[in-house]
Amino acid sequence: MRALRIERRVAVASGQTWPDAIHPVLRRIYAARGVQSPEEVEHRLARLIAPDRLGGMATACERLDAAIRTHQHILIVGDFDADGATGTAVAIRGLRLLGARQVSYQVPNRFTHGYGLSPALVETILPLRPDLIVTVDNGIAAHAGVAAAKAHGIDVVVTDHHLPGDSLPPADAIVNPNVAGDGFPSKALAGVGVVFYVLLALRARLRQSGWFEGEHRREPDLSTLLDLVALGTVADLVPLDYNNRILVEAGLRRIRAGQATAGVLALVEASKRSTATVNATDLGFALGPRINAAGRLEDMSLGIECLLTDDPGRARELADLLTSINAERRELQAQMVEQGEAMVGRFLGLHGDAAFPVGVVLHQPEWHVGVVGLVASKLKERLHRPVIACAPAGDDSDELKASGRSIPGFHLRDALAEVDARFPGLMTRYGGHAMAAGLSLPSARLGEFAAAFDAVARRLIGPELLDPVLHTDGELHPQDYDIDLARQLRFAGPWGQTFPEPLFDDEFTVTDWRLMGQTHLRLSLRHARQAATLDAVMFGGYAGQPPPARIRAVFQLGIDDWNGRERLRLLVRHIEAA
Repeated sequence: MRALRIERRVAVASGQTWPDAIHPVLRRIYAARGVQSPEEVEHRLARLIAPDRLGGMATACERLDAAIRTHQHILIVGDFDADGATGTAVAIRGLRLLGARQVSYQVPNRFTHGYGLSPALVETILPLRPDLIVTVDNGIAAHAGVAAAKAHGIDVVVTDHHLPGDSLPPADAIVNPNVAGDGFPSKALAGVGVVFYVLLALRARLRQSGWFEGEHRREPDLSTLLDLVALGTVADLVPLDYNNRILVEAGLRRIRAGQATAGVLALVEASKRSTATVNATDLGFALGPRINAAGRLEDMSLGIECLLTDDPGRARELADLLTSINAERRELQAQMVEQGEAMVGRFLGLHGDAAFPVGVVLHQPEWHVGVVGLVASKLKERLHRPVIACAPAGDDSDELKASGRSIPGFHLRDALAEVDARFPGLMTRYGGHAMAAGLSLPSARLGEFAAAFDAVARRLIGPELLDPVLHTDGELHPQDYDIDLARQLRFAGPWGQTFPEPLFDDEFTVTDWRLMGQTHLRLSLRHARQAATLDAVMFGGYAGQPPPARIRAVFQLGIDDWNGRERLRLLVRHIEAA
């Protein structure tokens, strides 16, 4: 495996005049992320791309309008991840605000229905007698499921953001920014973002028709849904382009003001975060995993109910339950990752680095299908090459379900499409994005698939892409080790995919260190140009050896606010001998 290389981002000067309140370091950080003017960090909702620019919107809203006016039963079919759960909650809350009287939901069971709107799920929901199915965060590949619903006289509106295949399902309307030819400027909307846009367009249609002019109807404020939109967008790891940053920042403002839904506030409390300082990182690493855990190990209905309830007590009960499920998930994940690392170690010991696959496929018969994506993610980080982890689809099943994670420069879903083109029928299903994808295949053909995937990866991945690179924003001047700058950085994002949280690097002398728990390091660091020592922590940084006396560290400028007292603290992400 190749050694990690530290590279500094290049900030391109824009010539724009920035407000004095924006710290020069922050201006440099923005410039390194392509932000050229102060307007590009003004996250005002008025700057959102207009909903009517999404393809299929008029047809979808026409069908939803008719369903609301005639009191038809609208059934939301979500997905079993945080994007699908928040999107389902947004759809239900939003449609009710707009006047729908009969709205319910159904989420497929990962183990009995498979993914999305499948024929098996259609059979399950027939007794509910829906007039209209609206998919959220799924449906673009549900050809058989849509056809089954239509055969039973049920209309289907697909709202999704996943990449389509060669053909589209026979739905009554499809809203997806990634459908070929759709002119929507942002392709990065999450599933929850797409359905929120549908609600915005539907409200405009109802407004124009006079729907809200009666004594008993008032035009609803759909911004009340933005905390859920923010949570789903961040948790789904979609790129935080400008449009998504507007949505996420608006949702974070609601949470910080204590105006979020009861479930989101309860999840913040259960994760031991403060609503006043919650940021996108908290959504992605604390709240999102709790919602996801329900879909991975139990039933995603638990997560959706937490997001739908308006009873704070019930929300706390569900948030606590999700926290306990997430703890179980973490333990199971740690075991599976350890097994995966052992498999890698055995291969390297027998065959060496040169023979190691570029596209890695791992499988253990006892692995849990709900956790393989997390295993792939962890091992992808450590191996710095695309990883697909597989598990049995169920007890006594001859099918495997797999989830993959990729590295920058290798489009995972397109790679699977190439495997499918070369070996038709090898996979029974596949789909996803550039950085994450899922698939199913017969257990007996695992070896064929592993060889085919590695061959495609070897063709598409040059040696330079296998070099793990940690990008930083360079050094800080001594006066920039400052609590005020740390506060600005905390709220200056929202930071996330393709708009990364600021990291800095420099050399320090380790004047003292000690263990926190078994694996965490507490460090006292001194910079050559500073007299004072800096407090620092590195979670998971202890591997049995003391840190070098002189280190090069990659770190975030963080804040320790234990017991309500703020102090500057470096959060170290990587150290190496200087």
